[in-house]
Amino acid sequence: MTKNIAVIPARGGSKRLPNKNIISLGGKPLVAHSIIYAKDNSNIIDEVYVSTDDPEIKRVAIDYGAKVIDRPASLSSDHSSTASALQHAVHNIEDKPENVFLLQPTNPLRPKDLLVQAYDKFINGDFDSLMTVTRIIEKFGKITKNRFEPFNYSFGQRSQDIEPLYSENGLLYITKAGLISKGIILAENNFPFVVDSPYTKVDIDNEADLRYAEYLIETSS
Repeated sequence: MTKNIAVIPARGGSKRLPNKNIISLGGKPLVAHSIIYAKDNSNIIDEVYVSTDDPEIKRVAIDYGAKVIDRPASLSSDHSSTASALQHAVHNIEDKPENVFLLQPTNPLRPKDLLVQAYDKFINGDFDSLMTVTRIIEKFGKITKNRFEPFNYSFGQRSQDIEPLYSENGLLYITKAGLISKGIILAENNFPFVVDSPYTKVDIDNEADLRYAEYLIETSS
């Protein structure tokens, strides 16, 4: 039985950045970074799948050693959810896995040891799902009737003294396959795994995001 699979949902039809999932980043197609990352963790990941509706993405996925799940058009629109793509993938894999690792292609850069450390926490903590988050030390507020109202601090309070907030950064998700088959990614028994890395700020949606990712690759090499 296959214990752990990685699923990379990569549909075609990006509007802001045409052909986004196969656009070149660091000399490789965007989707390839997540495939390579999963394969570099083959001691944990048994199989790597790319879910796509696009022939060119499919070709790239196969070239980099991933298996392909042909996603129907009904699950490949702008309004289609990631959960529906994962659910379709699990339902169409003959050797049913225990756990599903979601690697979003638009988050191509991840700390080297992230997957190992997150999986260790997921297994030993007996969680049903895990998500990566980033601590945000910023002063948030809302504007009501032209007045700024602090949300997580008081005026004059030092940034280092405020109660921290956390954001979902999208680098990695781990979920029991039984939940994925029901269309659930984040369970009630979910662990927020904190990641402190400049990679948490990379989410490719436009040219500026791409340039920032290129900068990180160049400065870390």
